[in-house]
Amino acid sequence: MSTYQIGLAMFGAMLVLMAVRVPIAIAMFVPGAVGYLALSGAGPLLSHLKGAVYGRVSVYDLSVIPLFMLMGGLAVQGGLAKALFDFANALLGRFRGGMAMAGVLACAAFGSISGSTVATTATIAQVAYPQMRRIGYSGRLATAALATGGTMGVLLPPSVTLMVYAILTEQNITKMFLAAYVPALIAAVGYLLAIAFVVRRDPSQAPAAQAATAAEVLAAGLKVWPMVAIFVVVFGGIYGGLFTATEGAAIGVVLTLAITLFRGEITLPKFSAAVRTTAQTSGMIFLIFIGADMINAALALSQLPAQLADTVGHLQLSPLVVMAGIMVFYVLLGCVMDEMSMILLTVPTLFPVIMGMDFFGLNPADKALWFGILILTVCEIGMIFPPVGLNVYVMNGLARDVPMVETYKGVVPFLVTDAIRLTLLILFPSLALWLVHRLT
Repeated sequence: MSTYQIGLAMFGAMLVLMAVRVPIAIAMFVPGAVGYLALSGAGPLLSHLKGAVYGRVSVYDLSVIPLFMLMGGLAVQGGLAKALFDFANALLGRFRGGMAMAGVLACAAFGSISGSTVATTATIAQVAYPQMRRIGYSGRLATAALATGGTMGVLLPPSVTLMVYAILTEQNITKMFLAAYVPALIAAVGYLLAIAFVVRRDPSQAPAAQAATAAEVLAAGLKVWPMVAIFVVVFGGIYGGLFTATEGAAIGVVLTLAITLFRGEITLPKFSAAVRTTAQTSGMIFLIFIGADMINAALALSQLPAQLADTVGHLQLSPLVVMAGIMVFYVLLGCVMDEMSMILLTVPTLFPVIMGMDFFGLNPADKALWFGILILTVCEIGMIFPPVGLNVYVMNGLARDVPMVETYKGVVPFLVTDAIRLTLLILFPSLALWLVHRLT
């Protein structure tokens, strides 16, 4: 059996294990370890394991992940999500479909603090969904809008997936954050337009508009100051060069804890729940890191990535055609895999392929940032794309009165806007790079 065939067998075994619901980390680690053993023997495998695990989890840059997750967990437990939704609803209630639009914007705002897509979707949905159903929104539009809005946590800083990509490719996390804002803004505008289109085409999907008074808007706005303060201090300090992303995350944790204590929203059980959730999720992410490192090391020994890059290079295909193929590959992979696993498994293989091609004359640093934004955009799409769509499953767990097939029908207009956005980002890299060039 050639090394190339062993590499293919490892990849196939991993997909089979995932299909039968073996945990992602194990599904990557076991085929990787067996393949490494077949390629190099027991001695080298044990030597690799001896240093690889410690080398991965001891990386200082990775501490930014649990810190930002703890900040988000404290925000969730501290009840900051309801204030965001109420303010967005006060602003947009004058439009038909305004509460659905408010849910999308609240997801975007909360995602910029929590960094977790699932946490954003679950938190905002618990606040918004009952109200939307109570005043007459259809289950299809309500669940689809909230599931889609929650995906913005993949792209908006401090997205955990974004930070993982930056660490894997050795990119500046602050620049990655900056590159994400314009694409995220385009996503938000696209989602609002999709809602407007749906309710105009079928008014029964949403009730008549209910405009809030100026006093109600002002009162709702005054309640969101904690979120604004946290965002300005943390990200203003990071972009202003006052502290690193890791230091900013630590400051964010302290600020969020202090504000929620001041408001009387956080209790010892809630604090314990935030810490426990952070520890569990961080442990899962680090285990996926270890599993991905194992299979990626074995794939490197098999020469599969190098042969893939060589094959692509000899196909004489346009770089844009290759990029489009990679994006389709990610969408299909998203049907069976979560975004974190996709990033950890595929980036070490595909990143060198992309870096070896010429796209619009981009320099290597800009190309790396642009590719990262494209991958994150596709990961967003994968969160609501049939037949898996993790965010759809999250919404289904919270809205059991709505069949999942209804939610999948509801996300179609949002997927159309996602396809348009992805096309624009591929053809016009400056959409992702403009803010980076202006502020760094």
